[in-house]
Amino acid sequence: MNCISKWFSGRARALAGVEAVLLVLCIALAGAARAAAAPAGAAIASAHPLATAAGYEMLRQGGNAFDAAVAVAAALAVVEPYSSGLGGGGFWLLHRASDNHQVMLDARETAPAAVTLAMYLDGSGKPIAGATLQGGRAAGIPGAPAGMAQLAQNYGRLPLARTLAPAIALARHGFPVDPRYARIARLRERFLLNGVNTARTFLAGNQAPQPGYLLRQPQLALTLELIARHGRDGFYRGRVAQALVAAVNATGGAWSLTDLENYRVVERAPVRISYRGATIITAALPSGGGVTLAQALNILEQFPPVDARDPAGAHLVIEALRRAFQDRALFLGDADFVKVPTAKLTGKSYARSRAATIDPAAATPSDRLAAAVVNESGNTTHYSVIDADGNRVGATLSINFLFGAGVVAGDSGVLLNNEIDDFSLRPEIPNAYRLRSGEANRIEPRKRPLSSMTPTFVEDARGVLVLGAPGGSRIISQVLLCILDYVNQREVDLRRMAAAPRYHHQYSPDRVEIEPDGFPAEWRGALEARHHVLHITGRKWGNMQLVFKSKTGGATQAESDPRGQDIGWY
Repeated sequence: MNCISKWFSGRARALAGVEAVLLVLCIALAGAARAAAAPAGAAIASAHPLATAAGYEMLRQGGNAFDAAVAVAAALAVVEPYSSGLGGGGFWLLHRASDNHQVMLDARETAPAAVTLAMYLDGSGKPIAGATLQGGRAAGIPGAPAGMAQLAQNYGRLPLARTLAPAIALARHGFPVDPRYARIARLRERFLLNGVNTARTFLAGNQAPQPGYLLRQPQLALTLELIARHGRDGFYRGRVAQALVAAVNATGGAWSLTDLENYRVVERAPVRISYRGATIITAALPSGGGVTLAQALNILEQFPPVDARDPAGAHLVIEALRRAFQDRALFLGDADFVKVPTAKLTGKSYARSRAATIDPAAATPSDRLAAAVVNESGNTTHYSVIDADGNRVGATLSINFLFGAGVVAGDSGVLLNNEIDDFSLRPEIPNAYRLRSGEANRIEPRKRPLSSMTPTFVEDARGVLVLGAPGGSRIISQVLLCILDYVNQREVDLRRMAAAPRYHHQYSPDRVEIEPDGFPAEWRGALEARHHVLHITGRKWGNMQLVFKSKTGGATQAESDPRGQDIGWY
């Protein structure tokens, strides 16, 4: 606890409200984060106890769920730099209780104006190794800082100087890295050594730090302070913007100051789904998650209620995912650039036609699944928040792969994303998640790449569930399985829902991925008898964050994925 006492000196004392924040952070660092009881009627679940503690402190200081969401996002940018950060983007799904206003803040990264396909393909049309994954070419224009600023300005009660104070303190004075950070840094040690300013920022003497190492990021603290004082202009103009452009262009990219100045968060109507008495509100395009989730649920609703944990039910879930992911690849992209038949794809009648192609006794090979005809014109983190008033936030944020593009921009402390990998170079070229997409998702200037991030609300007679997870294309199947488990439960058991074993299918490659040690031989045999090809992955995946508020008495629950401390980064 010696490091904590230093937080109460000098500049830290001058930050608005920081003494109270640091007291909560001390509790978390002492290994007793759960002892910092949530304010009555509120619940927060995030991937790190320091971020959760920062969010609760905003509620104690009179803020609402939206203020807490800003504090959690900023703190995660400091303590989980491998998953999210100021150099990335994401989606905030919001519900404002006073008027039942529901909206998705789209803070997804955009391609720079000067981007060309030739930057990523060689003379023979083949992908240039690493071009979409490492260095300046891999980075899209970040949206996270603009998203936090808009969330605070339009929905919160507290100024950014207050909500960013915990993150500023964590960055300047440091935090002891946990075993999870140490494992990920060791896994990516060579990548960080070969990156730009990454070794000195995230390693200890050019080696992965041991648990307990005090990681300080003073340059990131200065950038956060600029945002606290100047809002979005503290990031998208001036010194930070200049550092970002210089770093990207020195490592193969093609950014301009105008790209940053012109970046805008877009407020979008979320996707709305009805499923067996539950109303589901989820992410809109450019997230492919909401449309894909809607299709899968609508297909499953054409059959009697299924237990997704039973082999017969799992077979139907897999076949629904197969068809929904096929349509994701064929039709989905940034709706500001391409005409996407969203209403058709999310409709019940379309689902009936897709469900009619499912054989309850056998898998449909993906290469034999006929493409639907639609005739119409035309590595991530998640957290969940509910406050006492019923405001709620589900946020999924990302820099894509672990430690993003491997570039810390100059003296800004900002680690850049590698979200360009989520665009389609050509339909036959999968991205790093083996996920294919088509012409609708081809790379274009100022376009937002298709995403799998799927922050979601589920509401029924029992209450409201807020959920989401990291995991690339597996996010969608994680959210689907959790919804099915929730609907099938009489009593809401968040722990069981978070811990339940997972499986996944995404049309191509044609295989069912299953977690190791998650399914007994009898279950696997029943799926194989239906001609499914099973692939047991090397590790479990996901780091789901769940909160629930009961409609009877307003009691709340929060639960984090037990996988998080071991493999939640995957």
